[in-house]
Amino acid sequence: MNQDSENWHGYEWTALSVTTIGTLLASVQGSALLIALPEILTHLKTDFITIMWVILSFMLITTAFVPVVGRLADMFGRKNLYNAGFAIFTVGSLLAAFSQPQFHGWDLVFYRIIQGIGGAMLFTNGAAIVTDAFRKGRVGLGLGVNQIALAAGFLLGPVIGGILTAVSWQWVFLINVPLGIFGTLWGALKLREPITLASNQRFDWMGSFTFTIGLGSLLLAVSLIAFPLISIKYVYALFICAVLGLTAFFFAERRTGQPMLDFNLFSDKLFAYSCAANALNGLARGAVLFVLIFFLQGPYGQDPLWAGIMMAPFGAAFMVIGPVSGYLSDRYGSRGLATAGLLVSALGLAGLSTVTSTSPYWVLALFMALMGGGSGLFASPNMNAVMSSVQPGQRGIAAGTNAMLMSTGQMLSIAIAFPLVLSRIPLDLMFHVFLYGGGMAGTPQALADFEMGTHEAFLVSFAVTLIAAIVSYSRPSFKRGA
Repeated sequence: MNQDSENWHGYEWTALSVTTIGTLLASVQGSALLIALPEILTHLKTDFITIMWVILSFMLITTAFVPVVGRLADMFGRKNLYNAGFAIFTVGSLLAAFSQPQFHGWDLVFYRIIQGIGGAMLFTNGAAIVTDAFRKGRVGLGLGVNQIALAAGFLLGPVIGGILTAVSWQWVFLINVPLGIFGTLWGALKLREPITLASNQRFDWMGSFTFTIGLGSLLLAVSLIAFPLISIKYVYALFICAVLGLTAFFFAERRTGQPMLDFNLFSDKLFAYSCAANALNGLARGAVLFVLIFFLQGPYGQDPLWAGIMMAPFGAAFMVIGPVSGYLSDRYGSRGLATAGLLVSALGLAGLSTVTSTSPYWVLALFMALMGGGSGLFASPNMNAVMSSVQPGQRGIAAGTNAMLMSTGQMLSIAIAFPLVLSRIPLDLMFHVFLYGGGMAGTPQALADFEMGTHEAFLVSFAVTLIAAIVSYSRPSFKRGA
């Protein structure tokens, strides 16, 4: 950057304001949507499985596209792609609000895919924009402050979703339109391209195509195991397609001079171990919040709005700890902070594996706060390590790779945890519990089976988190700003 110190410092916070809007927009949408699902199901005359695909479709398309978007950002700049992400997310939101009953929810699934494409552009470029804007030694602070928006969205989403759904479920999507338009214009006016882009770059079409087909098929297959829509033989075909696609991707990347995903990034131990820890954390934590929602609406007998509000200790602890841990990581590195965060999260998960329908809420809140605080302690330092370990011209693909690995872990987590929780419970009962709440007191055997399933899911998450902590501690001990 050529600006003097004062202008540079001012741009740091300007860039952060843009990325914060994007993070808040996506975060509020996710948690508010959970509250609106009963009204959406009723209006669109759909079923439980389709409603779950309204959630999963966004995650799937975002996961598959973030590395491709990251490479494009390194080639053409963050600003244009980030603003395009705002615009696409806004258009997807507008379309989603006008989904029609005659399509039984599948038009909404398609519009969520459009939102997911925009989301991939926002998620990938947000961290890179903050890292570009903040000088070395301050990156963790910027990333930590950005985490406030993520946690605030999680906290506010259920309340906003409840208020908007009382008017109409469509407003859960329509609220994104003015915010998205403002974010697009604000980004267009205020964002800069602070790094010089390399010339004569070529886009790796073959690598991007084979990767998207391979990973997309894998994620679709594991999702269809958890929430089946088609015959199992077609799921097996998707697994075969995934193996073929990812194998072709590996060889394509080895043969091209400008690959979509440069495997040499993983030769840096700090980058490799930080990404691996993030993937394992996603695998451990991806389904936990969904399982908690089920638990609060089932054994705890809450309606969707109150279940969302009762999740507040997780988001509040995350919001308090995240910025502090990011600031500290600029001074003390990521290894100790990130590893400690995973161990605190593991303690919270171990506690959650013991709660029952008769446990007082303060016990549940304590364990959620431990998990949220641990997640906040891990997230900012780990992202700081990832972004600080690569050259400026590789920050897009670094952020995309890290986001892809985390999201893949989260989707695999859902595919593993939900069969554990739901396999013993009649589908129509879980359908009612997830959408309307109200408890399971009238079905004592189902209640016992459900609690057993949630305990197993939390114990699996606990074990994976311990593995993540070991991997995290294996990274280089100290690198300033990393």
